[in-house]
Amino acid sequence: MARGSEPPDGGWGWMVVLSAFFQSALVFGVLRSFSVFFVEFVAVFGEPAARVSWIASIGIAVQQFGSPVGSVLSTKFGPRPVVMAGGVLAALGMLLASFATSLTHLYLSIGLLSGSGWALTFTPTLACLSRYFSRLRSLAMGLALTGVGLSSFAFAPLFQWLLSHYAWRGTLLLVSAISLHLVACGALLRPLSLTEDPAAGGPGAQLASLLHHGPFLRYTVALTLINTGYFIPYVHLVAHLRDLDWDPLPAAFLLSVIAVSDLVGRVVSGWLGDVVPGPVARLLVLWTTLTGVSLALFPVAQAPTALVALAVAYGFTSGALTPVAFSMLPELVGTGRIYCGLGLVQMVESIGGLLGAPLSGYLRDVTGNYTASFVVAGAFLLAGSGVLITLPHFFCVSAPTPKPQDLVTEALDPQGLGED
Repeated sequence: MARGSEPPDGGWGWMVVLSAFFQSALVFGVLRSFSVFFVEFVAVFGEPAARVSWIASIGIAVQQFGSPVGSVLSTKFGPRPVVMAGGVLAALGMLLASFATSLTHLYLSIGLLSGSGWALTFTPTLACLSRYFSRLRSLAMGLALTGVGLSSFAFAPLFQWLLSHYAWRGTLLLVSAISLHLVACGALLRPLSLTEDPAAGGPGAQLASLLHHGPFLRYTVALTLINTGYFIPYVHLVAHLRDLDWDPLPAAFLLSVIAVSDLVGRVVSGWLGDVVPGPVARLLVLWTTLTGVSLALFPVAQAPTALVALAVAYGFTSGALTPVAFSMLPELVGTGRIYCGLGLVQMVESIGGLLGAPLSGYLRDVTGNYTASFVVAGAFLLAGSGVLITLPHFFCVSAPTPKPQDLVTEALDPQGLGED
């Protein structure tokens, strides 16, 4: 274990960024590209599309709901063995899926087993990264999360090529081998001991203090609202464009435009988060508000030029809010409690992610178009911005941003909790 009084803002931390980059690619890149298996599974098992879509949904739900388990285990044993074990589970799930003879087998192998592996990798890795950086935390987070965008470009055509040469069973075997590289990512994580760790207490004490920490609870509510509307374009934008008589290829190309803008937005926002003075919450509110507005404007735009412009705007701002959303959590709860804090946030915000797409589809069925779906999605993000402005020091001009260790002390102080 590496030891230091404060986050080193570099050193081995850049190896942790590299690990997080590949880990985010191997988790969310695989999830985002899993749609290439969709048609294969529908044809092979002869099941409705709705039932097949539950494979990825279960995996995402298990990944997010299981995040607190990964957090607690990382607090007790350190992130390295936890992430390495998660990599084995993720690969094992894909391996067993290649022998599936029914959708139930895929629910259990990919959804439950691989989902459990993903739960043990994503949250502990980002939490470990947060402990290595303070001044450059937003930039480090932005660089690490670019793995999602780059892998989305690479994996979708790669998986399609593999399907055409090795069929779906052979492809899942190769995806299992790719997923096993999560073990190497976990091996790069070196636990870091900081001076504020003893004040944070054990997992039980951390959880109790977080549940009584007003700013943390408001932050969690805000991210849940944001998550409800955030993914709607990835689910329904192509269908909306088809309603406007777009051809399938140009409609899919617009998602690629969003992916490129998302990638740029993550890096730019990560850099701005470290150089712009004041609370990071202000940047998060800016990006969240702009994302909500761009979502609400999608039904208004009819011309291809306007839709491309909105796709660029949505991609950039939605990508930009991600690194600052993760990097501001240590400012609220301190790096000593980042494992439990991030795991709890991931679990609660998954409710929004699970409800957003079905709600959007329901509004489409009721109204006959996607106008209400995109407007309501934008409203959820604007509501999240409204909650974020209630966080401490948001409107202060001269007050310095509190140090994480001070926030930990305040959070564990019963009087401070009562006042907040």
